[in-house]
Amino acid sequence: MPTQKIIAHVDVNNAFLSWTAAYRLQFLGETLDLRTIPAVIGGDSKTRHGIVLAKSEPAKAMGIKTGEPLYQARQKCPHLQVFPPDYALYVQASQTLIAFLKERAPMVEQYSIDEAWIDLSGTQRLYGPPLQAAYQIKNDIRERMGFTVNIGLSTNKILAKTAGDFAKPDLLHTLFPEEIPDKLWPLPVKKLFQVGPASEKKLQAMGIFTVGQLAHTDPARLRRALHKHGETLWRFANGYGEDTLTEQMPLNKGYSHAMTAAQDVTERREAHRILLSLCETAAMRMRQDKQYGGCVGVFLRSHDFRHFVRQQQLAQPSDSTLEIYRQACRIFDRLWDGTTPLRQLGVSISKVTAAPVRQMCLFEGQDYERLAKSDAAMDEIRRKFGEDAIFRACFLQSPVPSMGGGLSKERRTGVTGPLPQDPAAAWEQEKNPLPGKRSEQE
Repeated sequence: MPTQKIIAHVDVNNAFLSWTAAYRLQFLGETLDLRTIPAVIGGDSKTRHGIVLAKSEPAKAMGIKTGEPLYQARQKCPHLQVFPPDYALYVQASQTLIAFLKERAPMVEQYSIDEAWIDLSGTQRLYGPPLQAAYQIKNDIRERMGFTVNIGLSTNKILAKTAGDFAKPDLLHTLFPEEIPDKLWPLPVKKLFQVGPASEKKLQAMGIFTVGQLAHTDPARLRRALHKHGETLWRFANGYGEDTLTEQMPLNKGYSHAMTAAQDVTERREAHRILLSLCETAAMRMRQDKQYGGCVGVFLRSHDFRHFVRQQQLAQPSDSTLEIYRQACRIFDRLWDGTTPLRQLGVSISKVTAAPVRQMCLFEGQDYERLAKSDAAMDEIRRKFGEDAIFRACFLQSPVPSMGGGLSKERRTGVTGPLPQDPAAAWEQEKNPLPGKRSEQE
């Protein structure tokens, strides 16, 4: 008889805050656990990145939400403790967690910096029944690494992830197919994986308010209203999902970066400099993934929070920084009226392909081979010596970073680091995960 698939979803509780708290307790010798007081990890309000990135349970109890501005959070809780993010530390903690899981399961698929699926199928002789094995993994992480996780257990990835979100923190939940009517179907439809605000609004307009109602709706009706996504949601609501894990991260379907300016942008030259910074980062990521984009988009947010978006096809797919940047500037110049102060600018690259065919044009006058060699040389220098080793002259003595948007430099450069040699003990033994980073943060 074939062995039943047993998939577990492991999710770190309030990851950024938990990792910060664990580090301060274990490595800095502090006695106050940030998870026991109203505390948040937040961006820098001076650069207008002042939003809540992670929160403690006491902060959550006071109505503080992830993603809201810090000034709103402080209005809800005047004695709120705010700590800056330390992405280098988070990368180290994530790598240690994933390496630990790989010691316990034959297959691990990382979903994000703080989430992963593990396949426990056929491990009963090693670790006992799946429920016992999952409890042991959860407890070992708490005792050895100092932070807690939620674990969801089921027969496929979607049900396992849904189970892990039932109640937190430091809990284990099951959602096997026979439990779907009692545990899944009574939930509000917004609790289903991949149901965002827009999908929820459309489903409610159709009279669908619970997962059970969605599961019993005609798939053809859902497909007419939400296209292919509607059929996907119907499958999730009925418990159908992928049960095969892969260790290889899927390629991006698009690349996007945005930057919030420290002061409102009112000059076209400064806006173009920000666009170049964003294109540098996005194009380098594309080249690392051996991807080429066919469509460039520009996103603008004004000082009064109005949004402006436009996109345009490239003549042919490209991974060239300058080619993408020039297209972004053309779009921006048509999109911006030249008078509205801008708070945030963003660049997106979509319709990506892994194997472009560039047709030479006699009238373009562009040496693509020269651009490709230039980009490759800059990528190699940055890879060996860091992002600041080479940059374009327009960023000299400029407040705009030469590569900006989305991920901080620590996150972009730290994720690719090697896994700990002794993952099970790395978090306990490593007194300073990334030397040199502490002094910058404290």
